[in-house]
Amino acid sequence: MVCFRLSPVPGSGLVLLCLVLGAVSSYALELNLTDSEKALCLYAKWQMNFTIPYETTSKSYKTVTISNFGTPTYNGSICGDNQNGSRIAVQFGSGFSWIVNFTKSVSVYSIDSISFSYNTGDNTTFPDAKDKGILTVNESVAFKIPLNDIFRCNSLSTLVKNDVVQNYWDVHVQAFVQNGTVSTNEYLCEKDNTTTTVAPIVPTTVPSPTTTSSPTTTPSPKEKPDVGSYLVKNGSDTCLLATMGLQLNVTHDKVASVININPNVTGYSGSCHPQTALLRLNSSNIKYLDFVFAVKNENRFYLKEVNVSMYLANGSVFSFANNNLSYWDAPLGSSYMCNKEQTVSVSGEFQINTFDLRVQPFNVKDGKYSTAQECSLDDDTILIPIIVGAGLSGLIIVIVIAYLIGRRKSYAGYQTL
Repeated sequence: MVCFRLSPVPGSGLVLLCLVLGAVSSYALELNLTDSEKALCLYAKWQMNFTIPYETTSKSYKTVTISNFGTPTYNGSICGDNQNGSRIAVQFGSGFSWIVNFTKSVSVYSIDSISFSYNTGDNTTFPDAKDKGILTVNESVAFKIPLNDIFRCNSLSTLVKNDVVQNYWDVHVQAFVQNGTVSTNEYLCEKDNTTTTVAPIVPTTVPSPTTTSSPTTTPSPKEKPDVGSYLVKNGSDTCLLATMGLQLNVTHDKVASVININPNVTGYSGSCHPQTALLRLNSSNIKYLDFVFAVKNENRFYLKEVNVSMYLANGSVFSFANNNLSYWDAPLGSSYMCNKEQTVSVSGEFQINTFDLRVQPFNVKDGKYSTAQECSLDDDTILIPIIVGAGLSGLIIVIVIAYLIGRRKSYAGYQTL
C-alpha cells in the first residue's frame, strides 16, 4: 500500500489518502477524508476504468481504455455538512479528472452526480486524435442511501454516455460519516442484493503428483451454453446486433476452467462508429468482456479485439487483451453467422467457444439482421446433401448406361438369329 499525505483542504483538516495498487490493470482507490477536528467524515474505496472512442487524423476510429491512473491528486475533495455537499475529486494524467458529488438530507445521503473529464490533447493517451481538448461527460445518479449506512457494490456497474464507457466495481463509500467511524451497516446495490448464483465454473481435476496408480480424472463434460441476444443503440437506432452462446475457457495457475455465460444475468453496452464498434458484456463475476469490431478495406468487417477481466472461482482476477485478431470476417452490409461451435483463440490461456453465432456490427437497418455470410463450418452441412445427391445421380447414370448397353446386345443377338 502506498500512502500520500497531502496539504490540508480548506475546512477539511489534513487529508490522508492511501492508494492500493490493484492486481489487474486497474487501481483500488481508497480515500479517508477527515474534518477540522481530525474526525473521519468521508470514506471511499473503489475500482474503476474508462473506455473512450476517438477519431484520428486519418478519419479512422480508435478506442482507448484508461485503467492506470499513475500518481493521482485529490484537490477539491471536501467533507460537506448540513448546508454543503460532499465531494470526491480525483485528478490524474494530463488534464483528466473524476468527480462525485453527494448531498445530505434528514435521513439519507445521495450520490447526486458523476463527472469525468478527459483530454484528447494528451498525445500519449490519444495518439493522432483529430480533435484536441478537454471533454466532459456528466451523469446524474440521484441514488439515495440511508444516513449512517455504507454503500457497497462489488458487482460491476457501467455508465455509458456520449460513447464513453465508465466501469465501477468493488465500491464501498460512505459520505457524511457519523461520529468519525465507518458504519458496519451495509446498503447493497441491486446487483449485490439479488445475485445469488454465478456462471458455472468447471475446474479440470489434476491428479496428485504422489499418486501413480489411480487414473486421471476426466473433466466434467461441457454443457452447451444458453444463447443470448445483445444489441447496441446509437441514439434511438440499433447499430449492432449479436446473438450467441458463449463458453469461456480459462487456464490460470495451471488450473483450467470452463465458464458458460448465462445471458439472463449478463448486462451489455457498447458504442458504434464508422470504423469501429464495441460490444461489452458484464456480470457478477465478469468485470468486462469486450468484442471490438473494425472495418477493413472499406468493404468488410471482422472481430479485431477481445478484452476480458473476470473473477475466477478461487477469488483471483484473470485479465487479458488481444487487439490483433481476425475472426468473423464478412462484407459490410451483411451479417456473419456460424451455427456450429467455433473457437476464438485470444491467447494460449484464454479461448472463447461460440454457438449459434450471428453478429452484425455495422449498417444495421430497421433493427434487423441483413443477409448472412455463413462460416465454412456451416458450409459443410450444405455440401453433404450436394455430395450425396451427386453420388446418387452418378449411380443412376451408370445403371441407365448399363441397361442401354444390355438392350443393345440383346437386340444384336436377336438380329443374328
